[in-house]
Amino acid sequence: MNVKVTHRGDALRILGGEQDVVRTEALLRQLYELVGTGFALHPSAVDHACRMMRESPDAPIQQIFSETLLIGVKKKAIFPRTPRQRSYVNAIRANDIVFGVGPAGTGKTYLAMAMAVGALKRGEVNRIVLCRPAVEAGEKLGFLPGDLAEKVNPYLRPLYDALHDMIETDKVQRFIEQGVIEVAPLAFMRGRTLSESFIILDEAQNTTSEQMKMFLTRLGFGSKAVVTGDITQIDLPGHTRSGLVEAIEVLRDVPGIEFAHFSHLDVVRHGLVSKIIQAYDRHRAPKRGREPGPGGAP
Repeated sequence: MNVKVTHRGDALRILGGEQDVVRTEALLRQLYELVGTGFALHPSAVDHACRMMRESPDAPIQQIFSETLLIGVKKKAIFPRTPRQRSYVNAIRANDIVFGVGPAGTGKTYLAMAMAVGALKRGEVNRIVLCRPAVEAGEKLGFLPGDLAEKVNPYLRPLYDALHDMIETDKVQRFIEQGVIEVAPLAFMRGRTLSESFIILDEAQNTTSEQMKMFLTRLGFGSKAVVTGDITQIDLPGHTRSGLVEAIEVLRDVPGIEFAHFSHLDVVRHGLVSKIIQAYDRHRAPKRGREPGPGGAP
């Protein structure tokens, strides 16, 4: 916050420029009020609050942090940590198809999962369907050892990890066995109609145009779909265009479809992750004048 804070007893003294001092005082007052409600304030939450206040001095920090989406395993509260995350959550509430686009660590998939689990618990949907392209757009699993489940599971592990944060392990297994939660590679979606479901497509930057269209047209009555991806991490072969990049262009003006774009300011992992993303963005900046290649990358 560009200030120095000292304390004596229960009194704090903030030293710095006038605007920085006023902004820091507003931040601290909101954090104190938040703690007064019983919120467990961790250093990471303070860091996110500082970033929010720097970006938007009027950010309603207490209101954002108090908006609990779900109480997960070990009574862990899951909530949007930045204004963009809050807008993303509201977009999911208001629309049947939402795209979350941005760098790693911005909570795209995690918040979508929290919304899905919440919808399931409230009886708004009958099942959760989680999928992602396995390995490459062509889903070349044949060279991997083991049966189909053993081939696919490593690529779906991040989805399982998020699930286990929100639902007890034994209950997750029971839901999977009952078909209430389905975790599958994208290729398994072909030919299906998914009704009364909350569907999440992760790592969508590695879908082809055909796969993206196929996925989006699976939507049945009473369903929601959330598509997440990072267009700076496209792993498709050089002559294949990302289905996510194309969808952003083709669907941007379609009513009922919302796009949420995240930046390094929304990173909720280790503080270094945000700096790493900024460093790569600066490194790529001189090349951005060129046309993107076939895979969406410069």
